[in-house]
Amino acid sequence: MPRMARTLPEEGLLHVFTRGNNKRYVFRKERDFKIYLELLKKYKKRFNLIIYHYALMCNHIHLLCKICAETNLAKLMQGLGLSYSNRYRKRYKYTGQFWQGRYKGNLIEDDGYLLRCGLYIERNPVEAGLVTLPEEYLWSSYRAYAFGEKDDIVDIDPLFETLGKNDEERKETYRDLMRTTIEEFKKGRVENLESLGLQLE
Repeated sequence: MPRMARTLPEEGLLHVFTRGNNKRYVFRKERDFKIYLELLKKYKKRFNLIIYHYALMCNHIHLLCKICAETNLAKLMQGLGLSYSNRYRKRYKYTGQFWQGRYKGNLIEDDGYLLRCGLYIERNPVEAGLVTLPEEYLWSSYRAYAFGEKDDIVDIDPLFETLGKNDEERKETYRDLMRTTIEEFKKGRVENLESLGLQLE
């Protein structure tokens, strides 16, 4: 039986999540992360995708993005996933299913949650125990916001502009928000993550 077509809005905010089959690593070395980011940059431009926040974990990927009427997200994710998996297979002589099914796209219905969702996504490396501080992790959008580092993947979250009167103030506020986000999660006070469109793993 053919799979049902996805029902996604023509325009809106989405938390996109995909992972390796059986939670296997999809990134083994630094070069793998770099290859995926180069492909992501290529596909986001081709399909007019806006990416506000992201985190590439060892076995899964988070994108917080905005799609418009011209964005064919299904075709984008299919092409991106196939392009990357083909390179991975060739490099590591890998056979078998690479991705665990299709990507998941959770709609974020309240624009006010956009920044908070981004913070939780960028918090993933800390929660996974990969780093102590989010700025130590190279494969997320955090450093673009917290320190103003150039990142060709990131389209600046419009809510970021509301965090201060100037760029330095906004960056400092963002770092403070991340510290609060991590503390809240560690204390178990984060509730209703699904309402934020989040699927943290």
